[in-house]
Amino acid sequence: MDAKNNISQEDFNYSQEVIKKLSDYFDAKVVGQKQLKFSLIASIIADGHILVESVPGLAKTTAAKAISDAVDGKFARIQCTPDLLPGDIVGTQIYNQATNKFETILGPVFANFVLLDEVNRSSAKTQAAMLEAMQEKQVTIGGETYRMPEDIFIVIATQNPIEQEGTYPLSEAQTDRFLVKEVITYPTAAEEVEILSRIESGVISRVDDPVLTIKDVDKVQDIVDQVYVDDAVKWYISSIVVASRRANQIPGFELGKYVRIGVSPRASIAFLKMAKAAALMQGRTYATPEDVKLVRHQVLRHRIGLNYSAVADNITIEQVIDGIVNSVKTP
Repeated sequence: MDAKNNISQEDFNYSQEVIKKLSDYFDAKVVGQKQLKFSLIASIIADGHILVESVPGLAKTTAAKAISDAVDGKFARIQCTPDLLPGDIVGTQIYNQATNKFETILGPVFANFVLLDEVNRSSAKTQAAMLEAMQEKQVTIGGETYRMPEDIFIVIATQNPIEQEGTYPLSEAQTDRFLVKEVITYPTAAEEVEILSRIESGVISRVDDPVLTIKDVDKVQDIVDQVYVDDAVKWYISSIVVASRRANQIPGFELGKYVRIGVSPRASIAFLKMAKAAALMQGRTYATPEDVKLVRHQVLRHRIGLNYSAVADNITIEQVIDGIVNSVKTP
Protein backbone atom coordinates (compact mmCIF):
# COMPACT_ATOMS: atom_id res chain seq x y z
CA MET A 1 0.00 0.00 0.00
CA ASP A 2 1.33 3.42 -1.00
CA ALA A 3 0.99 5.39 2.23
CA LYS A 4 1.16 9.11 1.77
CA ASN A 5 2.36 11.15 4.70
CA ASN A 6 0.29 14.30 5.15
CA ILE A 7 1.44 14.85 8.73
CA SER A 8 4.63 16.68 9.62
CA GLN A 9 7.09 15.05 11.99
CA GLU A 10 6.47 17.83 14.49
CA ASP A 11 2.70 17.24 14.49
CA PHE A 12 3.20 13.47 14.66
CA ASN A 13 5.46 13.76 17.70
CA TYR A 14 3.01 16.18 19.30
CA SER A 15 0.10 13.77 18.81
CA GLN A 16 2.07 10.85 20.27
CA GLU A 17 2.91 12.88 23.37
CA VAL A 18 -0.72 13.90 23.91
CA ILE A 19 -1.99 10.33 23.45
CA LYS A 20 0.63 8.98 25.88
CA LYS A 21 -0.24 11.55 28.53
CA LEU A 22 -3.94 10.72 28.21
CA SER A 23 -3.17 7.02 28.47
CA ASP A 24 -0.90 7.40 31.50
CA TYR A 25 -3.39 9.61 33.33
CA PHE A 26 -6.15 7.07 32.68
CA ASP A 27 -3.98 4.21 33.97
CA ALA A 28 -3.26 6.14 37.16
CA LYS A 29 -6.97 6.44 37.94
CA VAL A 30 -8.51 3.29 36.44
CA VAL A 31 -7.32 -0.26 37.02
CA GLY A 32 -7.40 -2.44 33.90
CA GLN A 33 -10.18 -1.68 31.39
CA LYS A 34 -7.68 -1.42 28.51
CA GLN A 35 -10.44 -1.74 25.93
CA LEU A 36 -12.41 1.11 27.51
CA LYS A 37 -9.27 3.25 27.53
CA PHE A 38 -8.69 2.60 23.85
CA SER A 39 -12.29 3.37 22.90
CA LEU A 40 -12.44 6.52 25.03
CA ILE A 41 -9.21 8.00 23.71
CA ALA A 42 -9.92 6.97 20.12
CA SER A 43 -13.45 8.41 20.14
CA ILE A 44 -12.28 11.63 21.75
CA ILE A 45 -9.48 12.30 19.26
CA ALA A 46 -11.90 11.26 16.48
CA ASP A 47 -14.39 13.81 17.87
CA GLY A 48 -17.24 11.39 18.47
CA HIS A 49 -19.62 10.37 21.24
CA ILE A 50 -19.37 7.01 22.98
CA LEU A 51 -21.97 4.65 24.45
CA VAL A 52 -20.69 2.42 27.27
CA GLU A 53 -22.60 -0.64 28.45
CA SER A 54 -21.82 -2.51 31.66
CA VAL A 55 -23.24 -3.55 34.99
CA PRO A 56 -22.95 -0.96 37.79
CA GLY A 57 -19.67 -0.32 39.57
CA LEU A 58 -17.15 -0.88 36.78
CA ALA A 59 -15.57 2.61 36.88
CA LYS A 60 -17.49 4.17 34.00
CA THR A 61 -17.82 7.49 35.86
CA THR A 62 -14.23 7.31 37.11
CA ALA A 63 -12.96 6.72 33.58
CA ALA A 64 -14.94 9.62 32.11
CA LYS A 65 -13.86 11.95 34.91
CA ALA A 66 -10.22 10.89 34.49
CA ILE A 67 -10.19 11.84 30.81
CA SER A 68 -11.83 15.18 31.60
CA ASP A 69 -9.42 15.95 34.47
CA ALA A 70 -6.43 15.06 32.30
CA VAL A 71 -7.19 17.88 29.86
CA ASP A 72 -8.58 20.35 32.39
CA GLY A 73 -11.97 20.19 30.72
CA LYS A 74 -15.34 21.11 32.13
CA PHE A 75 -17.06 17.92 33.29
CA ALA A 76 -20.77 17.38 33.94
CA ARG A 77 -22.48 14.24 35.19
CA ILE A 78 -26.21 13.85 34.59
CA GLN A 79 -27.99 11.03 36.39
CA CYS A 80 -30.85 10.04 34.13
CA THR A 81 -34.19 9.16 35.73
CA PRO A 82 -37.72 8.72 34.30
CA ASP A 83 -38.79 12.13 35.64
CA LEU A 84 -35.82 13.98 34.12
CA LEU A 85 -37.07 16.76 31.84
CA PRO A 86 -35.36 18.14 28.71
CA GLY A 87 -34.91 21.46 30.51
CA ASP A 88 -32.97 19.70 33.26
CA ILE A 89 -30.32 18.84 30.67
CA VAL A 90 -30.24 21.63 28.11
CA GLY A 91 -31.51 24.49 30.26
CA THR A 92 -34.66 26.54 30.63
CA GLN A 93 -36.07 30.03 31.03
CA ILE A 94 -37.08 31.48 34.39
CA TYR A 95 -38.95 34.67 35.14
CA ASN A 96 -36.99 37.33 37.03
CA GLN A 97 -39.42 39.48 38.97
CA ALA A 98 -36.77 42.15 39.62
CA THR A 99 -36.17 42.81 35.92
CA ASN A 100 -39.64 41.74 34.75
CA LYS A 101 -37.96 39.55 32.09
CA PHE A 102 -37.34 35.91 31.33
CA GLU A 103 -33.73 34.79 31.77
CA THR A 104 -32.12 31.76 30.17
CA ILE A 105 -30.37 29.33 32.51
CA LEU A 106 -28.11 26.95 30.57
CA GLY A 107 -28.14 23.31 31.63
CA PRO A 108 -25.26 20.95 32.52
CA VAL A 109 -24.95 19.80 28.91
CA PHE A 110 -22.82 22.88 28.26
CA ALA A 111 -19.56 21.19 29.20
CA ASN A 112 -16.61 19.66 27.38
CA PHE A 113 -17.33 16.16 28.66
CA VAL A 114 -20.88 15.15 29.57
CA LEU A 115 -21.52 11.84 31.32
CA LEU A 116 -25.12 10.70 30.76
CA ASP A 117 -25.41 8.02 33.41
CA GLU A 118 -28.00 5.32 32.61
CA VAL A 119 -29.24 7.20 29.57
CA ASN A 120 -31.97 4.60 28.93
CA ARG A 121 -33.69 5.62 32.18
CA SER A 122 -34.63 9.01 30.74
CA SER A 123 -37.85 9.44 28.77
CA ALA A 124 -37.97 9.51 24.98
CA LYS A 125 -38.58 13.28 25.01
CA THR A 126 -35.50 13.89 27.14
CA GLN A 127 -33.41 11.56 24.98
CA ALA A 128 -34.52 13.52 21.91
CA ALA A 129 -33.40 16.81 23.49
CA MET A 130 -29.98 15.31 24.14
CA LEU A 131 -29.88 14.02 20.59
CA GLU A 132 -30.07 17.56 19.19
CA ALA A 133 -27.17 18.62 21.38
CA MET A 134 -25.10 15.61 20.30
CA GLN A 135 -25.77 15.78 16.58
CA GLU A 136 -26.17 19.49 15.92
CA LYS A 137 -23.89 20.67 18.76
CA GLN A 138 -26.55 23.18 19.69
CA VAL A 139 -29.78 23.42 21.68
CA THR A 140 -32.88 25.58 21.37
CA ILE A 141 -34.26 27.29 24.47
CA GLY A 142 -37.19 29.68 24.20
CA GLY A 143 -36.75 29.93 20.44
CA GLU A 144 -33.07 30.89 20.71
CA THR A 145 -30.16 28.71 19.65
CA TYR A 146 -27.19 28.15 21.93
CA ARG A 147 -24.01 26.47 20.70
CA MET A 148 -22.07 23.81 22.58
CA PRO A 149 -18.44 24.48 23.61
CA GLU A 150 -16.49 25.21 20.42
CA ASP A 151 -13.34 23.22 21.20
CA ILE A 152 -14.43 19.87 22.62
CA PHE A 153 -17.92 18.48 23.20
CA ILE A 154 -18.04 14.75 23.92
CA VAL A 155 -20.98 12.82 25.36
CA ILE A 156 -20.20 9.60 27.24
CA ALA A 157 -23.49 7.78 27.80
CA THR A 158 -23.83 4.64 29.90
CA GLN A 159 -26.51 2.01 30.18
CA ASN A 160 -27.06 -1.04 32.34
CA PRO A 161 -27.91 -4.18 30.28
CA ILE A 162 -29.27 -6.29 33.13
CA GLU A 163 -31.86 -3.99 34.65
CA GLN A 164 -34.73 -3.07 32.33
CA GLU A 165 -37.48 -2.05 34.75
CA GLY A 166 -38.35 1.62 34.35
CA THR A 167 -36.19 2.08 31.25
CA TYR A 168 -36.79 3.58 27.81
CA PRO A 169 -34.53 1.72 25.35
CA LEU A 170 -32.73 3.93 22.86
CA SER A 171 -34.05 3.65 19.32
CA GLU A 172 -31.82 2.63 16.42
CA ALA A 173 -31.84 6.24 15.18
CA GLN A 174 -30.49 7.41 18.53
CA THR A 175 -27.83 4.75 19.09
CA ASP A 176 -26.62 5.36 15.53
CA ARG A 177 -25.54 8.86 16.59
CA PHE A 178 -22.87 7.42 18.87
CA LEU A 179 -19.56 6.97 17.10
CA VAL A 180 -18.84 3.76 19.04
CA LYS A 181 -20.27 1.45 21.66
CA GLU A 182 -18.01 -0.23 24.20
CA VAL A 183 -18.99 -3.12 26.45
CA ILE A 184 -16.90 -3.60 29.57
CA THR A 185 -16.67 -6.60 31.85
CA TYR A 186 -15.62 -7.43 35.40
CA PRO A 187 -11.96 -7.01 36.45
CA THR A 188 -9.71 -9.99 37.07
CA ALA A 189 -8.85 -11.11 40.62
CA ALA A 190 -5.46 -9.38 40.41
CA GLU A 191 -7.08 -6.15 39.18
CA GLU A 192 -9.59 -6.36 42.02
CA VAL A 193 -6.73 -6.47 44.55
CA GLU A 194 -5.09 -3.50 42.83
CA ILE A 195 -8.35 -1.54 43.07
CA LEU A 196 -8.49 -2.16 46.83
CA SER A 197 -4.86 -1.11 47.24
CA ARG A 198 -5.39 2.13 45.32
CA ILE A 199 -8.53 2.97 47.28
CA GLU A 200 -6.68 2.31 50.53
CA SER A 201 -3.79 4.55 49.49
CA GLY A 202 -6.12 7.32 48.25
CA VAL A 203 -4.75 7.30 44.70
CA ILE A 204 -8.15 7.01 43.02
CA SER A 205 -9.88 9.73 45.07
CA ARG A 206 -6.95 12.13 44.82
CA VAL A 207 -7.41 15.00 42.35
CA ASP A 208 -4.24 15.29 40.28
CA ASP A 209 -3.25 18.30 38.22
CA PRO A 210 -4.18 18.19 34.53
CA VAL A 211 -1.41 17.13 32.16
CA LEU A 212 -2.94 18.64 29.02
CA THR A 213 -5.35 21.34 27.90
CA ILE A 214 -8.49 21.31 25.77
CA LYS A 215 -6.44 23.01 23.03
CA ASP A 216 -4.08 20.00 22.98
CA VAL A 217 -6.94 17.61 22.26
CA ASP A 218 -8.40 20.01 19.71
CA LYS A 219 -5.09 20.06 17.84
CA VAL A 220 -4.81 16.26 17.86
CA GLN A 221 -8.32 16.05 16.39
CA ASP A 222 -7.04 18.16 13.48
CA ILE A 223 -4.01 15.88 13.12
CA VAL A 224 -6.20 12.74 13.10
CA ASP A 225 -8.13 14.17 10.17
CA GLN A 226 -4.88 14.18 8.16
CA VAL A 227 -4.17 10.44 8.65
CA TYR A 228 -3.97 8.90 5.18
CA VAL A 229 -6.56 6.30 4.17
CA ASP A 230 -5.96 4.52 0.88
CA ASP A 231 -8.86 3.90 -1.51
CA ALA A 232 -8.38 0.15 -0.98
CA VAL A 233 -9.13 0.62 2.73
CA LYS A 234 -12.19 2.73 1.90
CA TRP A 235 -13.45 -0.02 -0.41
CA TYR A 236 -12.83 -2.52 2.39
CA ILE A 237 -14.96 -0.42 4.75
CA SER A 238 -17.67 -0.10 2.13
CA SER A 239 -17.65 -3.86 1.49
CA ILE A 240 -18.14 -4.63 5.20
CA VAL A 241 -21.00 -2.15 5.48
CA VAL A 242 -22.74 -3.49 2.35
CA ALA A 243 -22.25 -7.08 3.58
CA SER A 244 -24.10 -6.22 6.80
CA ARG A 245 -27.13 -5.25 4.72
CA ARG A 246 -27.04 -8.56 2.82
CA ALA A 247 -25.95 -10.83 5.64
CA ASN A 248 -28.50 -13.51 4.80
CA GLN A 249 -27.09 -13.69 1.26
CA ILE A 250 -23.46 -14.30 2.26
CA PRO A 251 -22.52 -17.80 1.03
CA GLY A 252 -21.95 -20.24 3.88
CA PHE A 253 -22.73 -17.65 6.57
CA GLU A 254 -25.29 -19.39 8.79
CA LEU A 255 -25.57 -16.47 11.20
CA GLY A 256 -26.88 -14.22 8.43
CA LYS A 257 -30.44 -15.36 9.17
CA TYR A 258 -30.25 -13.62 12.55
CA VAL A 259 -29.62 -10.14 11.09
CA ARG A 260 -32.75 -8.01 11.10
CA ILE A 261 -31.22 -4.81 9.77
CA GLY A 262 -27.83 -3.75 8.46
CA VAL A 263 -25.97 -0.52 9.06
CA SER A 264 -26.31 2.98 7.63
CA PRO A 265 -23.59 5.11 5.98
CA ARG A 266 -22.88 6.48 9.46
CA ALA A 267 -21.10 3.18 10.09
CA SER A 268 -18.77 3.86 7.14
CA ILE A 269 -17.99 7.30 8.53
CA ALA A 270 -17.40 5.84 11.99
CA PHE A 271 -15.08 3.19 10.54
CA LEU A 272 -13.09 5.89 8.73
CA LYS A 273 -12.76 8.10 11.83
CA MET A 274 -11.93 5.25 14.20
CA ALA A 275 -9.45 3.64 11.80
CA LYS A 276 -7.61 6.96 11.57
CA ALA A 277 -7.59 7.32 15.35
CA ALA A 278 -6.43 3.71 15.83
CA ALA A 279 -3.61 4.22 13.34
CA LEU A 280 -2.35 7.35 15.09
CA MET A 281 -2.60 5.67 18.51
CA GLN A 282 -0.40 2.88 17.16
CA GLY A 283 2.20 5.31 15.87
CA ARG A 284 1.28 5.44 12.18
CA THR A 285 0.25 8.24 9.84
CA TYR A 286 -1.76 5.92 7.61
CA ALA A 287 -4.62 3.52 8.26
CA THR A 288 -4.61 -0.17 7.28
CA PRO A 289 -7.29 -2.86 6.97
CA GLU A 290 -6.13 -4.16 10.35
CA ASP A 291 -7.18 -0.84 11.92
CA VAL A 292 -10.65 -1.36 10.46
CA LYS A 293 -10.79 -4.88 11.89
CA LEU A 294 -9.56 -3.61 15.25
CA VAL A 295 -12.57 -1.32 15.71
CA ARG A 296 -15.20 -3.57 14.12
CA HIS A 297 -17.02 -4.41 17.36
CA GLN A 298 -17.07 -0.83 18.65
CA VAL A 299 -18.41 0.54 15.35
CA LEU A 300 -20.98 -2.15 14.52
CA ARG A 301 -22.34 -3.62 17.77
CA HIS A 302 -24.95 -0.87 18.28
CA ARG A 303 -25.82 -0.53 14.60
CA ILE A 304 -26.55 -4.07 13.42
CA GLY A 305 -30.02 -5.19 14.52
CA LEU A 306 -30.59 -8.85 15.42
CA ASN A 307 -33.96 -10.60 15.42
CA TYR A 308 -35.64 -12.50 18.22
CA SER A 309 -34.26 -15.81 16.97
CA ALA A 310 -30.76 -14.60 17.81
CA VAL A 311 -31.81 -14.06 21.43
CA ALA A 312 -33.49 -17.47 21.57
CA ASP A 313 -30.40 -19.20 20.16
CA ASN A 314 -27.91 -17.25 22.33
CA ILE A 315 -26.22 -15.64 19.33
CA THR A 316 -24.15 -12.60 20.28
CA ILE A 317 -23.73 -9.50 18.18
CA GLU A 318 -19.94 -9.98 18.26
CA GLN A 319 -20.29 -13.43 16.65
CA VAL A 320 -22.36 -11.94 13.85
CA ILE A 321 -19.93 -9.04 13.34
CA ASP A 322 -16.94 -11.38 13.13
CA GLY A 323 -18.76 -13.51 10.57
CA ILE A 324 -19.63 -10.52 8.40
CA VAL A 325 -16.10 -9.08 8.53
CA ASN A 326 -14.52 -12.48 7.84
CA SER A 327 -16.71 -12.85 4.76
CA VAL A 328 -15.07 -9.82 3.18
CA LYS A 329 -11.68 -10.26 1.53
CA THR A 330 -8.94 -8.22 3.19
CA PRO A 331 -7.10 -6.01 0.65
